[in-house]
Amino acid sequence: MLGNLAIGAAAGGGYSRLLILVVFLGLMYFLMLRPQQKQQKKHKDMMSQLKKGDHVITISRLHGVIDEINQADQTVTLDCDGIYLVFDLRAIAQVTSQAPQAVTAPVSADTTSASADTPAENTDESASDEPAEKTDDESAK
Repeated sequence: MLGNLAIGAAAGGGYSRLLILVVFLGLMYFLMLRPQQKQQKKHKDMMSQLKKGDHVITISRLHGVIDEINQADQTVTLDCDGIYLVFDLRAIAQVTSQAPQAVTAPVSADTTSASADTPAENTDESASDEPAEKTDDESAK
């Protein structure tokens, strides 16, 4: 009689172990594999949207601007301060900024006017600082 109970308990324990294993595998899928698949899809979408002029960072943390994309060879040519380097498309880790559109012309015009205002302000400030230094020097004597 005790032998029959032990056999029944072992059979019931087998189902619970199988259930625990299935639950564990399900959790592992949702916590590890699914996020990795989402990240791969996001990277693939980013790679399909690359174009000339995009600022990118490679997997070796080299910053550059895309000069040419060769889809047949799966390569990209980066301009790194006048040095042209050829990488596999898979070497692109992230896009830091998209290729500038017509927006750059007004931004550079604003930058020039802002830089023209800045020296005038600095000149006024430096002129007001000089007499204060002279009075300090005079009071020290």
